[in-house]
Amino acid sequence: MICAINMLLPFKHLTSTKQLTRDDTDAILKVSKEMEEVLKKGGDDRLAGKILACLFYEPSTRTRLSFESAMHRLGGDVLSAVGFQFSSLYKGETIEDTITVMNEYADIITMRHPEGGSADKAASVSEVPFINAGDGPRQHPTQALLDLYTIQKEKGSVDGTHITMVGDLLYGRTVHSLSFLLGLYDNMRFTFVSPKELKMSEKVTSFLTEKGINYTEVEDIEDGLDADVLYMTRVQKERFADQSEYERLKLKYVLTADMLKGKDCTIMHPLPRVGEIDTSVDALPNAAYFREAGNGVIVRMALLCMLLDAV
Repeated sequence: MICAINMLLPFKHLTSTKQLTRDDTDAILKVSKEMEEVLKKGGDDRLAGKILACLFYEPSTRTRLSFESAMHRLGGDVLSAVGFQFSSLYKGETIEDTITVMNEYADIITMRHPEGGSADKAASVSEVPFINAGDGPRQHPTQALLDLYTIQKEKGSVDGTHITMVGDLLYGRTVHSLSFLLGLYDNMRFTFVSPKELKMSEKVTSFLTEKGINYTEVEDIEDGLDADVLYMTRVQKERFADQSEYERLKLKYVLTADMLKGKDCTIMHPLPRVGEIDTSVDALPNAAYFREAGNGVIVRMALLCMLLDAV
């Protein structure tokens, strides 16, 4: 087990990055580093006898499978419900009733749901720890935490980072969650690159203004390539009521290897990509998005252990 000052989190459920303090993120990053070593050794059995319920009512590959991998790597078991149409929610069951039932089946629950605020509904009735795996356009806290861990690993420190976020900044829950998290750190600087139709959500820009954190909004990606971190995102088809608008905006920004010549920015992306990062970028040493995805297992191992008091 990990010897640490205080590796228990001061909350039972994780629904939003806005609930986290710097002490919380420092602890999560520390335990994640320990989990990386555990993973290198093939895992252990500290969660043997524990069950994780993975409830995914919106498409997912990395988040769902990395949660399941994390639980298995720690000796636990997994119950999965995948697809809205294959669940009792399709029959009209409420989120609250679903979670109440899952409390009888599992020791910890993670859920992705297309409805904003669904995570708060779930957490309000759950007697076992609950982790938000994405609630519509609102929050994706575990993605933000693995992004934070990636920045620390790739750059050596989070404090003082200049990060450029590109693409769908209006609907993108990953950039919202990460922005709130990075607001805990010192001397941060943000550049937001997007078409005017997809400008960064006011809830984020207001937060940064209140914190006195510098940010710039531009429409040309070339204006953001001198950052320490370049965080690309896809334009999210599932958030558009007007599909013609999606088609018009989906490839507004396409990053190529030629654009990065002479640049030292670490390239990140929550994935999946749908054309906004050309495959020519993949071979660059500063292309970190696949390593970023791998860090998802490590950070989710840490969260499972911390919320189940197994550190």
